[in-house]
Amino acid sequence: MDPDIATIPERSLAIRRAASRLCFQLGWSPLHEMPLPNHRRADIMALRPDGGFACIEVKSGARDFLTDGKWPEYREYSDCVYFAVDADFPLALLPPDTGLIVACDGAAEVLREPPVHALSPARRRALLHRFATLAAQRLAWAQDPDGQNSLRTALRAE
Repeated sequence: MDPDIATIPERSLAIRRAASRLCFQLGWSPLHEMPLPNHRRADIMALRPDGGFACIEVKSGARDFLTDGKWPEYREYSDCVYFAVDADFPLALLPPDTGLIVACDGAAEVLREPPVHALSPARRRALLHRFATLAAQRLAWAQDPDGQNSLRTALRAE
């Protein structure tokens, strides 16, 4: 990790960007901050070419991991769970039944593949619909930020 990146948000962003780049290299389609039906939010949910979903939980350091016990709940909505960390992270903290992605200098690599726990067809279909809808909404808002601002203003007025 770049020694100039000192704050937790900057570390998290660097890890997230490197993990997303890795997703693209693997042919996966990453979507950041995806809300899940159980009221959790996946840091990165990636749709793989085989139609499977990989949930990638970004951890900026040991404290971030040790104070966040929500990650097992991501298994209900993905085929596999990875942790994405930087090269300075104490890897022995991470559970061995999860995948491991390590980021360094803007790139990332999968060091350990996770076990697969396949989603049911109904849950996969619902998750795919949620993923596609959110991705389409974000693309539309990126292409028309004034439209998003107008909608927000109208909703506040109601």
